[in-house]
Formats: sequence, structure tokens, C-alpha cells
Amino acid sequence: MAPGAAHVGPETAGRPPEGDWLGTPFIRLERFEPFARCVVDRPERKNALTSSMYFALRYAVDHVNADDTLAGLLITGTGDVFIPGGDLSGQDEGGWSLPGLLSMDSVPFDALRRSRKPVVSAINGLCQGGGLMIAMLSDVAVASERATFRAPELFRGIADTNYAQILPRQIGPARARDMLFTGRVVDAAEALDWGLVARVVAHDDLIEASTAVLEQCSQTAPDARLAVKDSFDRYYGAYDRIAMDASLRGAEALEGFLAFKERRAPEWVPPSLRRPGRL
Repeated sequence: MAPGAAHVGPETAGRPPEGDWLGTPFIRLERFEPFARCVVDRPERKNALTSSMYFALRYAVDHVNADDTLAGLLITGTGDVFIPGGDLSGQDEGGWSLPGLLSMDSVPFDALRRSRKPVVSAINGLCQGGGLMIAMLSDVAVASERATFRAPELFRGIADTNYAQILPRQIGPARARDMLFTGRVVDAAEALDWGLVARVVAHDDLIEASTAVLEQCSQTAPDARLAVKDSFDRYYGAYDRIAMDASLRGAEALEGFLAFKERRAPEWVPPSLRRPGRL
């Protein structure tokens, strides 16, 4: 077990977040002072985030900001997956429903936007949904040459107005429409060219390169850095929370969830365009 990693066992699996324990066995906080590394590790579900895992990432950002011994946070995944977004299979922990969580202030996105201490994403593989939002809202996103990116929310019946707000400001309206309306997969080289990520490095160099970026960020003046970050936050702007909440409770989101779970095309797809398997 890495230094600073929380012990995970039956006695901790149901315990709420406290200290370096993030409240779930699927995300661990490792200390390599003066930094912390948040590792998403749920290989049996391809790192899909449960509600507890979403909250764990939120808690980790706030926890690092409150710890005087830590200067910044690195977020990464395991295997060939960074973060694919929320788990739509219905397999969750803690009894929270994912749509219910997404309509609460429990996800990490706002925490990333306002984090006083630098946060760097080390994108080791597949990155989509909430994972891509985490990457974009990190202070710097460093991607492996093997990483891929996708925004599939509209295929799930979700009007993700946060994506509609952030993505065009990140890569421009034309490319944002392409990603949102076609669900295309973007490779690492294209992601760098578009501005989805800041740097692409050899896969085996990812953690070392990302840590070096975090070290560089941590040498900047904290108050001045936060003032600059506030300007970025105002550039991104506020998203339509009311519309997104309504969408998450709507019939299309329910059909999108069922279609994903049943590995089929949603009913709104014209019959002649339906293909076997999920979108």
C-alpha cells in the first residue's frame, strides 16, 4: 500500500469521509508530500463513478485545500481508464441514486473551479462524461498519448447544460457541437490541438510529467494565482442548473438510462438507424 493511502476493509467500507479516507474503497488518497494523489481505482466497472465516488473527488479537493501540509492535488485513474463518468448500470454504493446526486452540490466540478491549491489531471486513458469535465476544470490537464475523449451525454437523454457552457469556451462552438451532437471520439493528439488538454506525453512518463507540472504550479504566488483563476471562472460562466435538473428528472433521461443498462439504442433513434448494442 502506498504511503499515506487509507486502509480499506470491512470496518471502513461504510464509513463516511474522514481525513485521508475518502468514504469509498474505489478512490484512494496517496500522500507524496507536499502533494496528494487521488487515484480512481474501480477496474471491474472501468472506473465508472458511483455517487460516493463523485462525492469523494469533491471531498478530496476540499480536504487538500484545508491541509497546510499539502500544496496541490493530482488526479489520475488506473489501467487504460481515467474516468468515464457516472455509472449508469444501476450498481451503486451507499444507496444514493446517481441522478439525485448530480442535481446536488456534491460533484467535484465547482470545487475544481474554485480550488485555491493547484489541481492537475493525469489522464491515463479513456476520459469521457464527468471525467472530461474534471479534466477541463483542472488547472492543467496532462494526457497520455493513449488517452481518448468523448462527451456522450446526449446519447443518454441528458441535457448537460454544464457541458454546453464549458465545452464551447474550452474548444470553440464548432468543435463543441461536433463532440456533443455526434459523440465522436477524440484522440490525444486531436485533444491537444483543440485545447481539451494542455500537454500530451508518452504513456510511461505521465505521472512524472504531471507531477512536474504540479510542482511548477505550486511555485506561483497563491493569492495572485487565485485572482487569475477567478478570471477563468468568470470566463466559463454559470450554467443553466434549472434546465439540467429538469432533464435529469425527465422521460428522456430515464429512457437513456434503460437503453444503456439494456445495451440497446434508445427509442428516440429512428428504427432504420438502430444498431445492436448501446450508443
